[in-house]
Amino acid sequence: MSDAPADWRHVPGPLASLRCGSGPRLVFVHGFTQTGRSWLPVAKYFVDDHEVVLVDAPGHGESSHVEADLGRGADLLAEIGSAGTYVGYSMGGRLCLHLALAHPTLVQALGLVGATAGIVNDRERSERRRADEALAVEIETTGVDAFLEKWLGRALFATLPDRAKGLQDRRQNTTRGLASSLLHAGTGTQSSLWPRLAEITAPTLVMAGEHDTKFTSIGHDLVAAIGANATFTAIREAGHAAHLEDPEAVATAIRSLRERATAI
Repeated sequence: MSDAPADWRHVPGPLASLRCGSGPRLVFVHGFTQTGRSWLPVAKYFVDDHEVVLVDAPGHGESSHVEADLGRGADLLAEIGSAGTYVGYSMGGRLCLHLALAHPTLVQALGLVGATAGIVNDRERSERRRADEALAVEIETTGVDAFLEKWLGRALFATLPDRAKGLQDRRQNTTRGLASSLLHAGTGTQSSLWPRLAEITAPTLVMAGEHDTKFTSIGHDLVAAIGANATFTAIREAGHAAHLEDPEAVATAIRSLRERATAI
């Protein structure tokens, strides 16, 4: 985060963060191989009327040295984010779901992009855990640059243009940190949260790119499981990393969530 824009201040802590602006707090949590800076294209739409916090999740950026599973990660997130609206993408969405269940009084509203509540089937979860373990070995064997090339070459990111990949930022991560993230906070190690989603009472917005059919389906399931306080929004012409492909559309959706939470 050392090369952050001048108007953003770096705040050390149990998890490193960038902060800017004043007003209601809006906390963004990134996905695997990203850092808090990955949210800058969306965050810029809020700095005039919000205090915006961009978190480096465990194993990433300046939190690369932090080893934590999603439960412990949620506790650390609560410590640095306190009360506010939380928005998480993919891995960051799973972290925010844990936060909403473990520290419900802190989550005034919840935004999820391309996220899941975990894998229900025990066999499938075990298979995913083994796959995550293999990826962790691959990262430490081939290095960050080679791994990123392969990771971003997956079909999941087929609609993500090169200009939006944020490779310079992703390269700030370390092999040890990324491997640790997979081993401690990968989907394969996560217990399914699906049976508990109805406990979330905060206004919730679930988003997915319209071309991301897998997470569009999961998104509708999340809304159904959470209940009447949850809604779904498709981000047009976007894939899995919708916040990188169309930051303005995602920002507009988040602002609608903030307005809904304020009206309650």
